[in-house]
Amino acid sequence: MENEKIKDMLLDIQDSQLEFTVVQSGKESKRVNGLYKPDTREIILHNKNFKTDNEMVYTAVHEYTHHLINEEQIIENGGKDPPNQRVSHTNYFWAKFASLIEIAEKKGYYKIDISVSPELEELTKEIREKYIVPNGQLMIGFGKALMKAHTLCEDCNIRYEDYVDRVLQIPRTAAQSVARVGTLPDEDAQLGYDNMKIIAGIKKADDRAKAQDAFKKGKSPDSVIALMKKKAENTDPREKLEKERARLTKTINELTQRLEYVEESLAHL
Repeated sequence: MENEKIKDMLLDIQDSQLEFTVVQSGKESKRVNGLYKPDTREIILHNKNFKTDNEMVYTAVHEYTHHLINEEQIIENGGKDPPNQRVSHTNYFWAKFASLIEIAEKKGYYKIDISVSPELEELTKEIREKYIVPNGQLMIGFGKALMKAHTLCEDCNIRYEDYVDRVLQIPRTAAQSVARVGTLPDEDAQLGYDNMKIIAGIKKADDRAKAQDAFKKGKSPDSVIALMKKKAENTDPREKLEKERARLTKTINELTQRLEYVEESLAHL
């Protein structure tokens, strides 16, 4: 694929008002398949890493996601480049990337088809049936057992926290997560333990049902997490910057006080 064709494809997936360029390095890299430079707004693809255009499209969309987030941040900063520009793989990034890949699939630019490898297709079935679902069932049972242990500890006046810490030797946060999973219906075991933890952490029944439905439709974990996060419908850039200024001012004051304390302590040594 030519650079301009890749750029046109990306713009068709989602438009961008921030100019950018696509460059194929003509090289192979063992470290990364591509990168995005926010200062020059370049998407660089190490095309020698790819055997097919399909693989290159995946990486191109990945780097384009960084560009779109960079554009959002510039808008939020009143049209100025944010200081210390850098790309990062946050939950928001992965959720946005997943949504763009879905669009790329619908438009015919990208596809993932495990049926091209019967061996992979069979292995995928084995992973689901032999590991993901049984592990989910096991963790539901584990969660129910922990809830029962909690009740028994209370009945015999034993601190459950101490029981978890020193008898079972399980980290408290892990025990809490497992116990919440124990409240889920058995059919959720097909989603796998990590996805079940996400669902179990959702308080409202309606939101929990939405998350369960999203997983069943093939949404990625990051996409489901992003779906559950409440976002303001209209983000006012000025209000956002004023809040950040207040936060930074508070942090600076706290650090200044800490610095004064350290200097006084050093003076008395």
